[in-house]
Amino acid sequence: MRFRDRTDAGRQLAALLTGYAAESPLVLGLPRGGIPVANEVARALGAPLDVWVVRKVGAPGQPELGLGAVAEGGALFLDREMMRSLGFSETEVMQTAEREAREVAARIARFRGVRPAPVLEGRTVILVDDGVATGGTVRAALRALRTRRPRRIILAVPVGAVESLDALSAEADEVVCVHPAEFMSSVGEFYDDFRQTTDEEVQAVLARMRREQGPESAMNAGDAWWV
Repeated sequence: MRFRDRTDAGRQLAALLTGYAAESPLVLGLPRGGIPVANEVARALGAPLDVWVVRKVGAPGQPELGLGAVAEGGALFLDREMMRSLGFSETEVMQTAEREAREVAARIARFRGVRPAPVLEGRTVILVDDGVATGGTVRAALRALRTRRPRRIILAVPVGAVESLDALSAEADEVVCVHPAEFMSSVGEFYDDFRQTTDEEVQAVLARMRREQGPESAMNAGDAWWV
């Protein structure tokens, strides 16, 4: 299965999530690529949309090699087995993690501005990304979300590696995926158009949804949206 782009993927994913509309869920997208997908889900469910920021922790000197992730809310996931096998010490990897934590804070300010984080306690939260390969960043996001005491967390992605989705099922209350892939080298191979989503595009999507729905829509749907 292939998706035309993230919008197409989001619409197909939304079709699997319509049953959650009655729970007045909050949809959170992982920026940047998860936001166009989450936008379609939020629209289909009539739900508010926000970001949940996560950053990969790359290997020292090899930033593309992911050794873990740090998420909004302070959750840190490190693949210590991989660190040991590659000879990276906890100290040097933590230096990278601290740098990425500062970038998480910067991106929160960039995407959310002065608005506070959404209230998660007691709510159904649908966490959306454009796909899951190894699952490290998503795992950090799920762990951070869990500390906010939501009623339940649904991980929703258009495509994901079966092995990673199985592992993440221990972190989420439910995993919804359009296309669980037995063999997967990258998320992008399942998209015809997988161009990088920009910060400006993320900001535009969030601003448009706020104009269209506003905090009042979430208040009418159930618990307060904003702190």
